[in-house]
Order: sequence, then C-alpha cells, then structure tokens
Amino acid sequence: MSRFRTDIQGWLLLLPAAVLLAAFTHYPALATLWFSFFTTPRGNRPARFIGLENYHAMLADPVFWTALSNSLLFALVTVPLIIAIALAMALWVNSRIGGRGLLRLAYFTPTILPMIAVANIWLFFYTPDYGLLDQIRGLFGLPAVNWLGSRDTALWCLMAVSVWKEAGFFMIFYLAALQQISPDLAEAAAMEGAGRWHIFRRITFPLLMPTTLFVLVNAVINAFRVVDHVVVMTRGGPDNASTLLLFYIFETGFKFWDQGYAAALTMVLLALLALLAVVQFGLLEKRIHYR
Repeated sequence: MSRFRTDIQGWLLLLPAAVLLAAFTHYPALATLWFSFFTTPRGNRPARFIGLENYHAMLADPVFWTALSNSLLFALVTVPLIIAIALAMALWVNSRIGGRGLLRLAYFTPTILPMIAVANIWLFFYTPDYGLLDQIRGLFGLPAVNWLGSRDTALWCLMAVSVWKEAGFFMIFYLAALQQISPDLAEAAAMEGAGRWHIFRRITFPLLMPTTLFVLVNAVINAFRVVDHVVVMTRGGPDNASTLLLFYIFETGFKFWDQGYAAALTMVLLALLALLAVVQFGLLEKRIHYR
C-alpha cells in the first residue's frame, strides 16, 4: 500500500507537466501529421484528403531542396563553431584572470538581446557603403560589398549572426560543468609531467562530454529553427540563397496560406531533427563519462 501511494503521488506530481507536454507538443505534432494528408480549406471549399500528394509535390519542389540544403549547411557550419567558441570562452573565463566577471557578462550579453534587436544591429554592420564592415574596408581602399544582397555572402552573414548570438548562451553550461571538475585531477596530472593540452584532451574534455552532448543537441535544434533574423535581414533572398527550411514553412503556411503543404514540410523537419538526435546520441553515448 505504501509503494502504491508513493507511485500515485509521483504520477500526480508529473501530471501538470505531462498535460502541458501532451497539449502543446504531442497533440500539435499528431495534428500536423494528419493535416499533411489534406488540402488547405479555402472559403467554402473544405479540406480534401489527398494522401501523399503533398509529399510528392515536395520532392519536385526546387525551393524545398534549396531550403533543405541551406539548413544543413547552416547547421554544419554554425554548430561546430558555436561549440568550439563556447568552450573556449568558458575555459577563458574560468581561469584566474582579472575582471573575469566582466568578461562573463560581456560574453553572455548577446544571449539576452531579442533576436529582432540583434538582426537590426547586424543590419547596420552589413549595410553597403556606410555599414561598419564597409567602413572598415574603406580604410584599406577596398570597394563596398552588398553583403546581404549577394548569393555568395547572404547565408554566411546569417551564420555569423547566429554564432554571435548563441555562443555566449552555451558558454554558461560549459562554465558550470568546468566548475564541477575537481582541480585535484589536473594537479595530479601536472605532477606526472602532463602539459596543459594533454590535461585538456585526456581529462577535461572527456569529463565535459555530457555537457557537450546537451549543447550539441540543443545547438542543432536551434540551427534548424532560425527564422527571426531571416525575416528581418534577407527574407530568404536573394533568389532563395538564404531561405532556410523553417522560414520556408513560415512562408508557405502564413504567406501563401498552403497549410497542407506547410504541414508536410513541418513533418520532414521534425523527422530530420529526430534522426539527427538519434545519430548524436548513438555516436556520443559511448564517449560520455559520468562522474
């Protein structure tokens, strides 16, 4: 009876979170899957079941493939950079240096800024002729560049904004993990003649693997849900060069009002994120050291 009461109490404590999770995560996902098999209702014309036609249309949609390739490239470039920079910043501000509290604040500040404000700040940097980047280029006699108006640079400019915005956030997790590592391990290794790089590679980084897995999963998710500064800075242009998958879903569902096709695109995005999460856990689980 005591065990039964404990189980009931545990389930009652979990019930509010379970209800919220089901209402705002599981139900919307299942509803989106259901809507992806229907046409979009327009006026007096109700939704009509069309099976996999939305998915077949997706395979022949060049904008979808462009958005998907842009999203994969975006994640492939930004995620490793964010992790490396966040870890480097955490190591730096965890060391015994003067003013490290000020450094931590400076590194974390971009995180608390609204994405719309960040996008407008970087719009000033990228503006041709009188933007900050072109003013610096002008000091060296270099011509102005239309950073956001060129197919060659637009997506890379968005990547720079994302890295600048996200690195400070993940630095906090690495900093917390570093402060949980006993200094006795590094001191013992140093007494045995190990250098700083050897200590980091053999002791510090393996003990940071649980945090790295957490950061990796969340950084990948964040890379695929970028939409705010795409809307503000490029609107997917020029010629879809900076169109990301979530932005294409937003345009399809709310601008072109094709909710059935947008639902199909959303299911592809969810399936892709789930596949990436499984791969990440499968590759890194054996390398994780829990203390």
